[in-house]
Amino acid sequence: MKYLVMVQGTQADYEAMRGKASPGSPAWSEQEIQAMYAYMSAINDDLSETGEMIDGQGLAEPAQTRTVTLGDDGKAVITDGPYSETKELLAGYWLLECESLERVTEIADRITRCPQPEGAPNSPVVIRPVMDGTGDV
Repeated sequence: MKYLVMVQGTQADYEAMRGKASPGSPAWSEQEIQAMYAYMSAINDDLSETGEMIDGQGLAEPAQTRTVTLGDDGKAVITDGPYSETKELLAGYWLLECESLERVTEIADRITRCPQPEGAPNSPVVIRPVMDGTGDV
């Protein structure tokens, strides 16, 4: 079964990684950034070795987001930047092929343990099974 494992984050988290603290998001040091990258690289290496990794990417900050919806007049409505309705957005993902939901849950648990500065928010990791197109619901 394929699973999409998604890490959530906020614009404040990205800014904290650039050294700009805000309430609830302390500034990250260069050492903390490097520790986070090393931790995530180790996860990627392990998943590649087991053959479970299909793809995985970090995403650009929410401020670089563009949202396209259909307006009442049938024309595209384009909004730049993060959504005002929600703060948490997709920060990165892995597309994995795992033998069970239990296995992918173990991986998500490992992801939640990524090193970060003291007081940084614990961002959720979301697991979504990927439908294979054969009518599974």
